[in-house]
Amino acid sequence: MTKALGIVGLCIAAAVPTVGAVSFGVPSKVGTGGYAYAPLDPAPVGISFEFFAFPSYFTNVTATNQCLANWKALTGVWPPIRIGGTTQDRAQYDATTSAYVVYSVAKAADAPMTLTFGSKFMTLAGTYAGSVVVGLNRGKNNIENTIAAAKMAVSEIRNLLAIELGNEPEYYPKDGQPIASGTWNPSTDAASQNNWNIRVGSAVGKTGIIQAGNWNQAPPQWGAAQLMAAENATVKQYVRHYAHHNYPGGDVKKLMTHPTTVKSIQVFDADVAAVRRAGKEYVFGETNSVSGGGAAGVSPTFGAALWTMDYVLRASYNNMSRTYFHHGTVGNCQYCFWGRYSMGTPYYGAYAAVALMAGARYLTALDTGTTNYAAYAAFDASGSPIRVLLYNSDYFSGSGSRTSQPFTLTGLPSGTVKGKRLTAASSSSRADQGNDISFGGQYFGNGTCIAGGAETYETTTVSDGQATFALKATEALLVYLQ
Repeated sequence: MTKALGIVGLCIAAAVPTVGAVSFGVPSKVGTGGYAYAPLDPAPVGISFEFFAFPSYFTNVTATNQCLANWKALTGVWPPIRIGGTTQDRAQYDATTSAYVVYSVAKAADAPMTLTFGSKFMTLAGTYAGSVVVGLNRGKNNIENTIAAAKMAVSEIRNLLAIELGNEPEYYPKDGQPIASGTWNPSTDAASQNNWNIRVGSAVGKTGIIQAGNWNQAPPQWGAAQLMAAENATVKQYVRHYAHHNYPGGDVKKLMTHPTTVKSIQVFDADVAAVRRAGKEYVFGETNSVSGGGAAGVSPTFGAALWTMDYVLRASYNNMSRTYFHHGTVGNCQYCFWGRYSMGTPYYGAYAAVALMAGARYLTALDTGTTNYAAYAAFDASGSPIRVLLYNSDYFSGSGSRTSQPFTLTGLPSGTVKGKRLTAASSSSRADQGNDISFGGQYFGNGTCIAGGAETYETTTVSDGQATFALKATEALLVYLQ
């Protein structure tokens, strides 16, 4: 747990203001030290692609495959993807079209109000080597069309993990969706989901095939616990896992502050616990910083990158199996990790989180979640600690003095440890505007996502079982223990 200490064994330039050190004890084994430990999915960080934009990301955006491959190089597993979003409930399957998708928009940056897609869409999804969740239309209330699309998905997507039936159904009345033309509330949505889950699952001949839920409004009103209460055994056999969406929002300072992130995840704790008791997984099926494609002054910044890192680690620690960060319209997406021509700064935070959890079986948070200073520890299959990530969420705007916070880790074996620093000039730094963002001295190339620069490790001596590291405000450090 976190506690204030005097500054221990650390020399810091006099020009940099400092505060008292925080100390974290690193458990020698999983299950010790009074911490809670969460099991980790082999690939807990994933990407969600807006339905209509998915083909473009995989055929017109060079960086897509490389950015995903970078994570695969760390974990040995291709990251999971989800294809869905608002436009899945505007999309109708057309078995006669030879196109991926067919739609028209007034401006390239717009999302279509109606669209069709063909079997080629599912064939393209089937080329991806990682797991795939595909979202289909429930809002139009044309179940036979959706069943035809689901059968094509099962046929063409070799790594199909699940099918979701409808995106954010609580908004169906506002969107004028036919299925919600009468009374529409959590109870009627649950009845609709259950009916569709049974009919689609039985039509494709697969149990454990449905990603249920998929709401954006917070539980308990819209949540897995209330949905499960309405499910019978027939429905439950078709549900693989439950999903919720989340967009915390706020300005950069609020977004990146660690206690704020912790609280935004804790909203889902009761829902996650109910799902876990039922022996199922819980995922963030769609999430990112600010809804609607992001906010220009928030989502593309280094502060948002640090939020991305902290957010997915806290979600994993709170027993969410996977977190899918949403990517919207190509060329009109402030929170996207990459685009056609430039990198998105949040990718760096996601990469650091993947690097911490790569190959790990368990994760714990060493901090209480009540201060700006976070620490996460990852453990291997034998239960031994392999890495620790330290995060100073003090806000630095780029003006004035930048404080430095000492972090002390205790319980370390003798010798040295090495670390990779995630850093930038300020919270507002943006890769797409040419600002320097780096993780361990490396950057990711615009338009390619290929790592460049010399990989740099910082070495620190362990003395009497402890080592101290200085992190500037708005910075993180990944410490390798093995």
